[in-house]
Amino acid sequence: MTRIVSLHGHPADPAEFDRYYREVHTPLVQRIPGVRNIRFGRVVRMEDGSPPPFYLVSDVYFDNPQALDAAQTTPEMAAALADVPRFASGGVTIMICEYEDFPPEAGMRADEPRSR
Repeated sequence: MTRIVSLHGHPADPAEFDRYYREVHTPLVQRIPGVRNIRFGRVVRMEDGSPPPFYLVSDVYFDNPQALDAAQTTPEMAAALADVPRFASGGVTIMICEYEDFPPEAGMRADEPRSR
């Protein structure tokens, strides 16, 4: 499976970023052919207590690299990419990643250490 991962820097106006991202940008991404899922969320903290380097992380999922390659040639993808500078005042890093899902071990509690 393949995904586009976007790491959004801290915007000048977080409330306006949130509004625009939900109401304008996400619908553009939803129209891209081959998109299987969209997931995004704000970075709430770092484990060590330091300030988070990013404001929001988003993932756009495709079935395989070929589906992403096909999507990259569409007007819908062009529109979504052209939209990014309109709201990403804190900058953005966009990466193409492979991914695999692993379920938790059966019968394990979340607070139990895992054996390796």
